[in-house]
Amino acid sequence: MFNTDRLFEEGRSHTLVAAHRGASGGNIPCNTLAAYGIALRQGADIVEIDVARSRDGQLFTFHPGMEKAHLHSETEIRDMTASEVETLRFFNQDDTPTPYAVSTLDETLDFLKGKCYINVDKFWTFMPEIAAAIRAHGMEKQVIVKTPCEEKYFDELERVAPDFAFIPMVRTTDDVTDGLLRRGIRYAGAEVIFRDENDPVTSKAYIDKMHDQGLLVWVNAIVYDTRAVISGGHTDDGALTGDPDAHWGWMLDRGFDIIQTDWCSMLKSYIAGR
Repeated sequence: MFNTDRLFEEGRSHTLVAAHRGASGGNIPCNTLAAYGIALRQGADIVEIDVARSRDGQLFTFHPGMEKAHLHSETEIRDMTASEVETLRFFNQDDTPTPYAVSTLDETLDFLKGKCYINVDKFWTFMPEIAAAIRAHGMEKQVIVKTPCEEKYFDELERVAPDFAFIPMVRTTDDVTDGLLRRGIRYAGAEVIFRDENDPVTSKAYIDKMHDQGLLVWVNAIVYDTRAVISGGHTDDGALTGDPDAHWGWMLDRGFDIIQTDWCSMLKSYIAGR
């Protein structure tokens, strides 16, 4: 059902909703199997996951650098053995321990197989290992991978995973698409990050050009840090506490194909109401 050969067709037929680290809240932490399952129940088309690697090479679904906040661990996963990681438990939003462990990437892929598109964030950190895990599960056509806009990552992608649907993270101005279209990769579109709503990557001319080339444009409504403006001030926060038309509606009106959110069910409801 979820085959990235059809990703452009699906993205153009309806706005795809990407659940940022699943759907979390209350006692359900992000980047857990529970959060991914809830996102699916809320109608997510894409589930975004993060990947970290232990000192001895085990891949886990966790956002690197968030160990202190989410696990109350002063040590990062990259400096722990897999057996040490397996003893950890997530804490909830009231800073209370939960029963939820850090899942391995294998467990996450098993859980999500055939159920949605999977956006693999931090793919560039351990590209050969992550690609091998995806292939071992036979999920090459279910994943969307991303990297920053650096030639070293494009080169490695072309060597390691040219058949994976690929979306680079483009900031303000897109100066990579023309080159990527000439490479031997499955270039699917761009994730655009912008401080001002009138930056070049938000223009109708840019989005129309991407569509004409068979490419999608991904935008983020999430707020992971109020100091880091990634969508020109159009956010989940604004949609939920103010006027959704000025935030989610603005993204829909601009013609973005994929919206990443922390509020999957409410965004899906808003889109349906439009």
